[in-house]
Amino acid sequence: MSGTEKKVLVVEDEISLQRAIAESLRTEGILVETAADAGRAMEITRSFKPGLILLDLILPGKNGFEFLKDLRQQPEFSNLPVIVLSNLGDEEDIKQGMKLGAMDFLIKVDNDLKQISKVVNKYLKV
Repeated sequence: MSGTEKKVLVVEDEISLQRAIAESLRTEGILVETAADAGRAMEITRSFKPGLILLDLILPGKNGFEFLKDLRQQPEFSNLPVIVLSNLGDEEDIKQGMKLGAMDFLIKVDNDLKQISKVVNKYLKV
């Protein structure tokens, strides 16, 4: 991250939720970019250079697991913090997300915007 900027990329294809998360983070002084699919997310990651990615798993085209795998294969993003935010919450999905390098795994229905912001801020301070 350049300077002290806090930058987050929200990868979420449900536009109303994407906007709500982005707005919630922006009120805390975080710069936010959004993407609704993995291809666009990769483009934005390269240009925006976020300090953290909030990643949905069910995306059009390439899913979040595939995006995470692709991201980790690129040396400049191999340690970029990624928090999975998904409705997929069974043990296998969580294990796979963590194995692919997610720092945390949040289940949408169990976390409101305040909780999501709290977790994002925790990892941005690292």
